[in-house]
Amino acid sequence: MTEDTKVVAEVRTSFGKGFARRLRAAGKIPAVIYGHGTEPVHVSLPGHQVSLIIRRANALLDLDIEGTSQLALVKDVQKDPVLQIIEHIDLLVVKKGEKVIVEVPLVVTGEPFGSNIVTVEVATIKVEAEATHIPQSIEVTVEGKEDGTHITAGDVVLPKGVTLAEEADVLLIAVVAPAAEEPAEEAEEAAAE
Repeated sequence: MTEDTKVVAEVRTSFGKGFARRLRAAGKIPAVIYGHGTEPVHVSLPGHQVSLIIRRANALLDLDIEGTSQLALVKDVQKDPVLQIIEHIDLLVVKKGEKVIVEVPLVVTGEPFGSNIVTVEVATIKVEAEATHIPQSIEVTVEGKEDGTHITAGDVVLPKGVTLAEEADVLLIAVVAPAAEEPAEEAEEAAAE
């Protein structure tokens, strides 16, 4: 855990749309913390600080709730579809050393052979990792790959301590040859007929 993920959360006892609007106007984000058989705890979080932290996938917050430290994984962020303002965050209680299943973004690197094209079928991969050691992304290289190459979830090299949590035959990336363009004359003849 780094210092930038330490967040002071204030317990809130008021609810409703009006209260949530006032909270957001004051630069705070309403949130709920749940999990491990505990009662849900409603809190407000500092808006700017949390907005910066949750830009990373699977952000882990070290919350200070009335002097008690609590690790929480960001499970859901609800945003206004037009204004893109964070309206609410769902946080899942986690413990150090506990393994969680999360979706991690894939980063495609390298260039395929010749003029082949890379198509990303699925942009994330579901893995199981320790809550405090979730990778930000997983790199997949397509360097020199030929037409017809398929990269499945089982082909991806995962970091140490991370295991695959989905079917190994899920297609993630395909390398294909570009579609051949018809010469202009043949296209005109076909259109005339």
